[in-house]
Amino acid sequence: MTKRRELDHGLEELNELIIDMGRRVETALKQSIEALEKVDAESATRLIREDKELNKIEEKISEIGSRLIATQQPVAKDLRRILVAFKIASDLERMGDLAVDVAKVVIRLEGQALIKPLIDLPRMAQIVQMMTYESIQSYVQENVNMAYKMAKDDDLVDALYAQIIRELLTIMMEDPRTISQANLLSFVGRYIERFADHATNIGESVVYLVTGSRPDLNA
Repeated sequence: MTKRRELDHGLEELNELIIDMGRRVETALKQSIEALEKVDAESATRLIREDKELNKIEEKISEIGSRLIATQQPVAKDLRRILVAFKIASDLERMGDLAVDVAKVVIRLEGQALIKPLIDLPRMAQIVQMMTYESIQSYVQENVNMAYKMAKDDDLVDALYAQIIRELLTIMMEDPRTISQANLLSFVGRYIERFADHATNIGESVVYLVTGSRPDLNA
């Protein structure tokens, strides 16, 4: 195999692993919110166990990228592609951890009835699922416009999070017995909001990959 073909093969392998991580993270968020809506501790426990696979994929991305840098000495966009793969994998791994954090809340809620029907948290999660999917698509397609869309979606998520906090505060003031669960639900909102921040980070990485400059999508 020629040096160029070996580099191209390695870059394609990185692409496939990033896509796999993105798919897993998107599914993990969806399943964690479904477990929350049903207070399904069994599903939450299974999701926590499966997080180890994400860590293994991130390690594989690190190994492949490091090998390519050491043996192929890539420059310009090829080097950026590897560095961006490292960064995106790190963001996706953290997103997986946040889905696990939601699952841990579900386990703490086991046996409790929810203090209110969940409406805005699932809406937040749906937006963030789409952000996750589109952030990976923007990477695959090198689509800068789609990458910049992350910031607008992130604003929607922030607005929903603020609305959730206001509502939970009202519930706590009306009935102090709800404070413990309301706090846990506010943590879930925070985890989803941070999930969106990582999707936005991926968008920024894509812009860097394509243009060579580091933007701030939240500016």
